[in-house]
Amino acid sequence: MRHTVANDPMRVPPACPGMRIGLLGGSFNPPHAGHRHISLTALKRAGLSRVWWLVTPGNPLKDKGELAPLDGRVAAARMVADHPRIDVTAFEATRGSAYTFDTIRFLKAGHPGVDFVFLMGADNLAGFHRWRRWREIAAMVPLLVVDRPGSSLAAVAGRAATTLAGARLDESDAPLLSGARPPAWCLLTGPRVDLSSTALRRAAKAG
Repeated sequence: MRHTVANDPMRVPPACPGMRIGLLGGSFNPPHAGHRHISLTALKRAGLSRVWWLVTPGNPLKDKGELAPLDGRVAAARMVADHPRIDVTAFEATRGSAYTFDTIRFLKAGHPGVDFVFLMGADNLAGFHRWRRWREIAAMVPLLVVDRPGSSLAAVAGRAATTLAGARLDESDAPLLSGARPPAWCLLTGPRVDLSSTALRRAAKAG
């Protein structure tokens, strides 16, 4: 059966001007309830239209030796997402670059009028300064950070958060974030999910 544009994982999901779309990138190796929690939190508290899970062909900062095949990760992500407003896509595999900067620049160029927000857990904010061209990423799109167990203090004390301290919005202003001029970011606190792909892989190896 041929895929339509709407469900073909190698195509960019459909979007139109006026939409507010959260981008959650990652290896999803494997996907888990924490990814879904970040997405549902963003949809509800930031007033987003949709969330796109960007399943990367390979994270440049992670060891690819334990990386499961892309099609398997996409299929698993769709099962975990299980929500009408979450789209799973692996279009980065067709573009030759898995760097977040290149992906966001491509999406913004191709979707004028769409407000993109980059989503991440607080653990990723703590290491955000190690990402390629992280300052330029922050200058292109607002960042919505969802709290993760044991990561709050490290995240707000990290290099990226301190550098961007003047651009931080209160979490009560999260609905305004998608329309804010970057750099702008917000940390959402509240219920947290204590799961990680790394921990799940270790548990699987241990049987």
